[in-house]
Amino acid sequence: MTVNLLDYDRESLIDFLTEIGEKPFRARQILKWIHQFGRSDFAEMSDLAKGLREKLSKLTVISVPEIIRDHTAADGTRKWLLSVGASNGIESVFIPETNRGTLCVSSQVGCALACAFCSTGKQGFNRNLTVAEIVGQLWLADKLLRESTNIQSSLLAQQDSFVPQALHSPRMVSNVVMMGMGEPLANFENVVTALNLMLDDHAYGLSRRRVTVSTSGLVPAMDRLRERCPVALAVSLHAPNDALRDYLVPINKKYPIKALLAACQRYLQVAPRDFITFEYVMLDGVNDKVSHAKELVKLVKDVSCKFNLIPFNAFPNSEFKRSSSESIRVFRDILMQAGLVTTVRKTRGDDIAAACGQLAGQVRDKTRRTGKITLESMR
Repeated sequence: MTVNLLDYDRESLIDFLTEIGEKPFRARQILKWIHQFGRSDFAEMSDLAKGLREKLSKLTVISVPEIIRDHTAADGTRKWLLSVGASNGIESVFIPETNRGTLCVSSQVGCALACAFCSTGKQGFNRNLTVAEIVGQLWLADKLLRESTNIQSSLLAQQDSFVPQALHSPRMVSNVVMMGMGEPLANFENVVTALNLMLDDHAYGLSRRRVTVSTSGLVPAMDRLRERCPVALAVSLHAPNDALRDYLVPINKKYPIKALLAACQRYLQVAPRDFITFEYVMLDGVNDKVSHAKELVKLVKDVSCKFNLIPFNAFPNSEFKRSSSESIRVFRDILMQAGLVTTVRKTRGDDIAAACGQLAGQVRDKTRRTGKITLESMR
């Protein structure tokens, strides 16, 4: 039986190579070929011994999810629908900006947490993604973006031989956010292994501050992440009190706000100069009142944090509406006047259902949850 090398971080790859009689240093070489150079053909890995290449060809594969759809929005946001077998699909989104390129990565097929305002949650849950399926989203995005940028650069060079060299450089993914389909901390081991690859200098070499895990508040897993791989942490808060959060984010019934904030404070002990990002979706008439903003100020007074206010992005059969621009402005100003760094997330890719809260993919729901949503990307 062959194994997928994308399932291995450096430590586990060393273990595998040792088992097949190879030297540990080969792990660094293989990681570079796969993740830095985007190669999946062992014959191209020229600094590996011929015997090792033949052995790898027999025992392993380098396999990523198949692309079903590839959409680009008017603002340049790019969304991929990827097949992960058994009629299941996941979605990944690349958001280009002037000084960064952010990839939003999925961690599960669907989601079992059923947050009231989230399209993914409405689809139910099928299974956790493997390490290869998680990091494969980054591998694919990196490869496809390099290819498309190289094509554009070649065209520019043909038109003007004096095009600055910077324009010929491929657009790289500079930031990764685990904010796609699923609850990352509910797939803990696979997510941490994928994070190790993202941070490894021989793979993607991302700074831990450029890799963000978003959680709805699985408190024990937050503590484990702090010990194992303390990347940037974003917490889906969305309400200033337990009564409202129980409704919007049902996991709050198990891990209420007091326990959640205590876990946030423990997380910051590893790197005191860091901060927690609290995500807060703005729902018209539900959680966007002046009283809610003032309640939030009191709630987080002892936590080093910033707020990311997210205008709600509609999806079919949703019961919510987006807060008005004025309500969002007033809400933001109250937080800022209290000394809290607060940003309003710019909606990107909503014309291809790629905005925050809209990802739904294609899920064969094992929870038998009703009301499955069909997105435009699936038509």
